[in-house]
Amino acid sequence: MAKKRKELTASKVREIVRLGLKYQLGDREISRSCGVSHVTVWAYLKQVKESGLSWTDVSSLDETQLLKLVRGAHHSKPNRSIPEPDWEYVHKELRKKGVTLQLLWEEYKERYPDGYQSTQFYEHYKRWKQTISPWMRQNHKAGDKLFVDYAGQTVPIYSQKTGEVYQAQIFVAVLGMSNYTYAEATWDQTLQNWIASHINAFQYFQGIPRLLIPDNLKSAVTKPNRYDPDINPTYYEMALHYGTAILPARIRKPRDKAKAEVGVQIVERWILAALRNRTFFNLHQLNQEIGVLLEKLNEKTFKKLPGSRRRWFNSDEKPVLLPLPESHFEIAEWKNAKVNIDYHVELNRHYYSVPYRHIHKEVRIRYTKDVVEIFLKGERVASHRKNNFAGGHTTIKEHMPEGHREHMEWNPSRILRWASKIGPSTSSVVHMIMHSRRHPEQGYRSCLGILRLGKHYGDQRLEAACNRAVEYEEYRYKYIRTILEKGLDKQNSDLPDTQPQLNHRNVRGGTYFK
Repeated sequence: MAKKRKELTASKVREIVRLGLKYQLGDREISRSCGVSHVTVWAYLKQVKESGLSWTDVSSLDETQLLKLVRGAHHSKPNRSIPEPDWEYVHKELRKKGVTLQLLWEEYKERYPDGYQSTQFYEHYKRWKQTISPWMRQNHKAGDKLFVDYAGQTVPIYSQKTGEVYQAQIFVAVLGMSNYTYAEATWDQTLQNWIASHINAFQYFQGIPRLLIPDNLKSAVTKPNRYDPDINPTYYEMALHYGTAILPARIRKPRDKAKAEVGVQIVERWILAALRNRTFFNLHQLNQEIGVLLEKLNEKTFKKLPGSRRRWFNSDEKPVLLPLPESHFEIAEWKNAKVNIDYHVELNRHYYSVPYRHIHKEVRIRYTKDVVEIFLKGERVASHRKNNFAGGHTTIKEHMPEGHREHMEWNPSRILRWASKIGPSTSSVVHMIMHSRRHPEQGYRSCLGILRLGKHYGDQRLEAACNRAVEYEEYRYKYIRTILEKGLDKQNSDLPDTQPQLNHRNVRGGTYFK
């Protein structure tokens, strides 16, 4: 029985079309970037190109329209005989001055009108050349690629107050054609510093390359894989903002990142080695010295080639870089979450509401320093101002259902009934927790957490722990859990089995929730 092919997501299809139409990447480059078979890439792009739509047109389509557009794409190449070029002749002719692969393809098409299209012609030649020269030299086009990585060597920074030593990380970015280099020191390799270093590099180059070639470090690739790497969503958002694309180096393919490794070695030899006997007390001081030596490195004349990195950059690479955008990129992070029974999701111990109809669904949370957005299948379903108050709730009234008690699987009455079966003290604790919240539903998590302690410790011990909590007026899940973990509930074993009903003006009573 044939294995059923897994259908690609709309976001994956959109990225394939973006790289193909907007950046004119080859099928195999797109295949590596998106983790999709090059045959699938060819089929989808063929379907889109036949529709006559431009990238601007496709980018305005919603997910349903986009999938409908490419759904007719098949995954088998045409069953026609294509004349194979004489690759040895092509390879020999390319050595001649002024001869390009484009010219040879045009001559081939004149002779064989039904032959390979240009993209296929280039791809087949590249594959043939690899069979005779597995370690061929890589030639990079101007403005095409930026190789990025961290140096293995760090630089110590000394705290004048405590005497502690911190190891600064060194970010390195090298343009493929000119070898023009940028470097800076950061405290660590976290996502925020990784993104900030890219932005600083773009400012230094005063332009954007078409492709970013990172290694498989966590800030760039969340799931390293030779064929299907998962790009960090924040890194991907940054690339979209600056109009570039990400093509991670393949695992165990050193040629993919050779330019970055050589760039790192040069920075270590010509910059870090020169600073080895210097003492630094802050990051700014270190970066100032790196900047001075960086200018000298880029001005240094090549040994075997005419000119310098800066000369090649100014004459050939800088003019073809993409322009910097007018707006500044705001770093956002992502997190997966599940909507709880109280129709809230948790982020850094704060709870944000989602429309109640999405209870139990898996969502994606995108958050910046100011805003929290919640997405379901690519659609934004909620947006909040970020709140850093631990344990608090941010609830939008419209997210709450009408007739909440009739529509929800869980409701205050049901939780109170469960608590009353364990004992009056447990019921009193649940009463107080739900009353202490602006909306009773905001106490669901704590209440259910307390009630589930009974499954681990037993209902009798839970009731004793709640009895102690009522005595000390501590109506918190963590307090009750600590009592059970340390066995403090057993000290109350001589207390009466029942706890008198609380007479407190803030207790609403069971009838309130009916």
